[in-house]
Amino acid sequence: MNKSILYKILFFSVIISSLSVNAQILRKRTTLLMGGRFDITIVAKDSLTAEQNIDEVIAEITRIENLISDWKPDSQVSQVNQNAGIKPIKVDREVFELTKRAIQFSEATKGGFDVSFAAMDRIWKFDGSMTEMPSAEAIKKSVEKVGYKNIILDSVQSTIFLKLKGMKIGFGALGEGYATDKCRNMMLAKGIKAGIVNGSGDMTAWGKQPNGKDWNIGMTNPFHPDTLFAVIPLNNGAVTTSGSYEKFVVFNGKRYSHIINPATGYPATGLCSVSVFGPNAETANGLSTSLMVLGQKEGLILLKKYPEYSCLIITDNGKIVKSKNFKIRKFKANL
Repeated sequence: MNKSILYKILFFSVIISSLSVNAQILRKRTTLLMGGRFDITIVAKDSLTAEQNIDEVIAEITRIENLISDWKPDSQVSQVNQNAGIKPIKVDREVFELTKRAIQFSEATKGGFDVSFAAMDRIWKFDGSMTEMPSAEAIKKSVEKVGYKNIILDSVQSTIFLKLKGMKIGFGALGEGYATDKCRNMMLAKGIKAGIVNGSGDMTAWGKQPNGKDWNIGMTNPFHPDTLFAVIPLNNGAVTTSGSYEKFVVFNGKRYSHIINPATGYPATGLCSVSVFGPNAETANGLSTSLMVLGQKEGLILLKKYPEYSCLIITDNGKIVKSKNFKIRKFKANL
C-alpha cells in the first residue's frame, strides 16, 4: 500500500521470553505485506499448529490487501479511484464499512486525517533533493483533489462515488491497523489464545507469552534509533506509532515532517513521534497519524473524544508528553 504521504515507521520491537508453560510453543515469522514489514507471532500447543495459523494470518492480510490496496490496479479501491467523477462503484460490504469509518474519522479530525489524501500531489521531497520550500501556490494546488466531503456513499447499493475526476481514496493510514485487528479476532475465534500481529509498527497483541508474562514492547529512541528508550508491557490491546525522525527537511531552522496535513498541504511540525495505545489498532492507527498532523495541543483535545485510548508524544526537542489517561504500569522512559 502506498505510504509516500502518510508513512508509518517501524517503531516497536517485541521482547520475547522463551520459557514455556503448559507446553505452549511460540513461533514468529517476518514477511512483506501491504507494502511493508509484518511480524507475526503465534503461541499454540505445538509448532505445526503455530505455523499453520501464521499461514492463515498471512492469507487474511493478503486478502485484505487485494481488496483495499490503492496501488493494485484490480483492487476494489483502485476501481473506485479509476472511476472518480464518472460513476459509483459497487464494493464488498467490508470495503464500504471501512470507507464509512474512515470518513467518520476524517470528520472527527476536521480533515487532519483524510481518507482521500491519496490524491495529493507529491511536491515535497524527503530524499535530500529539496533546496527550497515549494511555493504557497504549489502547496495549495497539491491538495485541490483532496476532500472527504466529496465522497458519496450509498448504503443500500453498497457503492462508493468520488465526485471529482482525479480524486483517490487510500488506506495507507488505516489498513495495517484494520488488518491486525481482523487477524487477532480470527485467531481468537479459532481458539488461539495468544499472539502478536505487527504491521510496520501498528501492533495488536492478545494473551500472554508462553512463560505467562505480558508481552514486552520495546520502543525505539527516535534520537538514537539503535537503542530503546522504554519497554512497555502490553496485554490484550493495540499500540501504533507515527514518527518523523527518519524523513524530514529543514528550512530556516524549522523541521518539516514527511507526514503531510491533507487539509493544507503543509508537512507536520513540532512532534518527533506519537504512540497511541488502546483496544483497536485501526482507531489507534488513525489517531497516531492525526496527532502528528494536528500537533500536541489540538491532538490531545482530539484524543479526549476517544477515552479508551491514551498516547505518548515526543516533541522535536525531546520532551515526553503523556495524555492524562496514560496508565501503563512500569513505564520508564530514557531518551
